[in-house]
Amino acid sequence: MLGARTWLGRGLLLPCARAGLAASPRCSSSRDKDRSVTVSSSGPMPAGGKGSRTNCSPSTPQKVPNRLINEKSPYLLQHAYNPVDWYPWGPEAFDKARKENKPIFLSVGYSTCHWCHMMEEESFQNEEIGRLLSEDFVSVKVDREERPDVDKVYMTFIQATSSGGGWPMNVWLTPNLQPFVGGTYFPLEDGLTRVGFRTVLLRIREQWKQNKNTLLENSQRVTAALLARSEISMGDRQLPPSGATMNSRCFQQLDESYDEEYGGFAEAPKFPTPVILSFLFSYWLSHRLTQDGSRAQQMALHTLKMMANGGIRDHVGQGFHRYSTDRQWHIPHFEKMLYDQAQLAVAYSQAFQISGDEFYSDVARGILQYVARNLSHRSGGFCSAEDADSPPERGMQPKEGAFYVWTVKEVQQLLSEPVPGATEPLTSGQLLMKHYGLTEAGNISPSQDPKGELHGRNVLTVRYSLELTAARFGLDVEAVRTLLNTGLEKLFQARKHRPRPHLDSKMLASWNGLMVSGFAVTGAVLGLERLINYATNGAKFLKRHMFDVASGRLMRTCYAGSGGTVEHSNPPCWGFLEDYAFVVRGLLDLYEASQESSWLEWALRLQDAQDRLFWDSQGGGYFCSEAELGAGLPLRLKDDQDGAEPSANSVSAHNLLRLHGFTGHKDWMDKCVSLLTAFSERLRRVPVALPEMVRALSAHQQTLKQVLILANGDPSSFLSRQLPFLSTLRRLEDRATAYVCENQACSVPITEPCELRKLLHQ
Repeated sequence: MLGARTWLGRGLLLPCARAGLAASPRCSSSRDKDRSVTVSSSGPMPAGGKGSRTNCSPSTPQKVPNRLINEKSPYLLQHAYNPVDWYPWGPEAFDKARKENKPIFLSVGYSTCHWCHMMEEESFQNEEIGRLLSEDFVSVKVDREERPDVDKVYMTFIQATSSGGGWPMNVWLTPNLQPFVGGTYFPLEDGLTRVGFRTVLLRIREQWKQNKNTLLENSQRVTAALLARSEISMGDRQLPPSGATMNSRCFQQLDESYDEEYGGFAEAPKFPTPVILSFLFSYWLSHRLTQDGSRAQQMALHTLKMMANGGIRDHVGQGFHRYSTDRQWHIPHFEKMLYDQAQLAVAYSQAFQISGDEFYSDVARGILQYVARNLSHRSGGFCSAEDADSPPERGMQPKEGAFYVWTVKEVQQLLSEPVPGATEPLTSGQLLMKHYGLTEAGNISPSQDPKGELHGRNVLTVRYSLELTAARFGLDVEAVRTLLNTGLEKLFQARKHRPRPHLDSKMLASWNGLMVSGFAVTGAVLGLERLINYATNGAKFLKRHMFDVASGRLMRTCYAGSGGTVEHSNPPCWGFLEDYAFVVRGLLDLYEASQESSWLEWALRLQDAQDRLFWDSQGGGYFCSEAELGAGLPLRLKDDQDGAEPSANSVSAHNLLRLHGFTGHKDWMDKCVSLLTAFSERLRRVPVALPEMVRALSAHQQTLKQVLILANGDPSSFLSRQLPFLSTLRRLEDRATAYVCENQACSVPITEPCELRKLLHQ
């Protein structure tokens, strides 16, 4: 670990971020921790303004805006009235730092981050802190979702020089953008175990005046160490490691960390990890007849069931919160992220495919119902997230979870009607409270509520099966199901009258690509055309609003404007690797669900653009950002962890395999091999950090089967032009005809589904 300078003090782990500081000089590693990432957005509300937390009441004197007032990002607009001379990331700030020889204070967050809100209210709205930041530093605000490259570079520094990471991320840089001190959330004042933000600023100001050369030397050393440590390259290796070995090792590492009782792969906090669940399903698929295969299936299905029954799922309005603060999935960190909904819809759809249990398909439908209702924009795009915090009542200060929690009194008043046929006097409210674990004193432990904001409140979490609840009151199971669903609907209608959490109306190409996949895959699995239509509209949105035809490039962001319009920043924020990788995946999933070849054609063009902009021709694999876009940053990284979102390189490996299968283009298979080879060391060392890439490695080293179904037998179709051997295949008797192919050698024609099923299981 890069050594931390103790003169700045040490920090504590907080519910959403890790507090403390880190500084330079030696090197080792600590980058494998999952991190809490949150972005919240909703509907077509204009960014900032009335949707912002920082609104002034009518009696508050009008504040003077800073430079951030001209930005589009909801997060930056939340800070537009701070008494801080904030700059957006860009040359104006850097030139000022160089000209005036001042350190840069960089603060990175996102608009639905609870601890970002806390630090703003405690420190960035403080007049004294504002003066310190404006006079002695050049202060720069960054929305991590707009500039993931900036976030990744300095989060690498934070993780290497401290025991973790999180948001808000606060880093002090030299005028040449090299980091020398950093941390996450800081309270305003010193505590017994934490250094306060005021103290930190004063110490850094003093050190910059008295020991600037030492700070600069340390900064150069730590940057050089990070550069060496973060290099991912093929080196002298010619081939990637054994897929079977990495598969087995990844499974064993997950098996060792599995929580037998509650599911998941950690104690607390617990995050939804769709990449792990997808790996386990793939592992089961290739090991179905083994004990380990059964174990993998059981771990994934049990985890999904425990999550869906827990408080991390919104039982009233559907969708999943960001993570659970406890081992039981009970008390969530309440923000809702688009990328979680997208990936979890696919995971629950896969669980239904594997198990046949409609519990999982119901959860998947509920997730997409929430997205369609709360995160969809009339343009067809999807907003980023909804905040954890909201006012308990209009005009009050926002509190975490206020929109989602309930008191016993509220439920009793809303659901007071008696339940006929019960073995004891019972109202529908009492039935619901029993089933979902509500108590008079509240079911939230003080240890999960450090600020006391949730005292006496309850988070709905399933305590009993329908059968047990029915038996407890002598009722029929279906009657209980109906009563609970009716009760939840009444709570949903009542909740509409509460102030809603802030919606981050920013729309990201990458997360919209994931959401296209979520709707397309779930629609195909469940046979629901309306879900595939949502995916189609999402892809049309991406092409209409986030694609520059002249350059063939994707844009990273756009924003919901007034009246349902879509706005862009000027100049536009161009796409990063994850935007291309996730959109290409979404288009391939949509093509398979809809059979519209135009989506496959666009995927091919975007993959060409991705290769041109991000491919490392020397070392293999893709850089996260364009060279020009990240000019001035001390590092150009390749993301090497499948976390809350899959690594863009992992997704790209899958995309390259699929595109090779659709086109036969050898260059894409060669790139896939080079990519997997470049990540060989990381895969061998900690395969559990890259479960999505392990899946791609296994798929690459297996003989994959292609199922071709001829519906119209058109030899001039786009796919037939890509794969000439398809022209030799014919339909039988004008019936839909399937062929199972390996390496462009195909089976006899098949017209009966049972025959196809038998062949696929061989």
